[in-house]
Amino acid sequence: MLKSMTGFGRAEKTIGEKTFMVEVKALNGKQFDLQLKLPALMKPYEFDIRNKLQEKLIRGTVDCLVVIKQNGSSKPVVINTDLIKSYYHQINELAQDLNIDTHSVLGALLRLPDVVSPSMEYLNEDDFKAFDEVLMSAIMQLDNHRKEEGASLEKDLKTRIDNIHRQEEAILQFEPNRKLRIKEEINKLLTEHVGAENIDSNRMEQELIYYMEKIDIHEEQIRLRQHCEYFNEIINGTEVGKGKKLSFLLQEIGREINTTGSKAYDVDIQKCVVLMKDELEKAKEQVLNVL
Repeated sequence: MLKSMTGFGRAEKTIGEKTFMVEVKALNGKQFDLQLKLPALMKPYEFDIRNKLQEKLIRGTVDCLVVIKQNGSSKPVVINTDLIKSYYHQINELAQDLNIDTHSVLGALLRLPDVVSPSMEYLNEDDFKAFDEVLMSAIMQLDNHRKEEGASLEKDLKTRIDNIHRQEEAILQFEPNRKLRIKEEINKLLTEHVGAENIDSNRMEQELIYYMEKIDIHEEQIRLRQHCEYFNEIINGTEVGKGKKLSFLLQEIGREINTTGSKAYDVDIQKCVVLMKDELEKAKEQVLNVL
């Protein structure tokens, strides 16, 4: 079974006086690339969260957002009373010198630098364990999306490989006539330009054997068939993270198709090669989305 690299998951849960919301989005990527946004009180657990995401998601460009909403008597901010008193005394002295009213100065004081700052409290171990369940719930939602998209990718890739395999079987039907036609054309050319009486039949046979070996595509077709079978084996396997292996295998399939085309010297076989290349390119585009 295949999984796509694309998916989205969201989970929310209230734990004590805090409500945790986690959103995880994954897109295509060659490696695991994580953009993690955490509130200040989650910073001590950043390493653990990153490891969990990498362990479960394996590969892709991942964005993870964690939001905490404070409820009840929680205090998300701290007011620096000593600093605000210091500001007030200085402003009060200046106001007296300038004969300015200071009755409504509190709002301005609260906006001064470092007067109001985020609370330095951190999440305790019990709360983090509960939060971990929220994180896993979001990851599982994303994983379900990956499975759904992966099923479509699997169906399409199998179709592409089956189409390549059918063209490979068609080539085998053209192969005997190809060799016979090439041999007849060589004999015809030699007869026209050299003359039948001047042809050394023994030497001619040796050269034909050597030439036919050079343009033989039997081995390429065997390897192509084996690659296609192995491709389906990988798809049907239980291994997680098959995208890179499938991509490498498509490169090998492409190599055999190209070699077949360069050796063919046959219109019908070339048509099969073109159709195989078309299916291969479509498969390469799809495999980029596979985890």
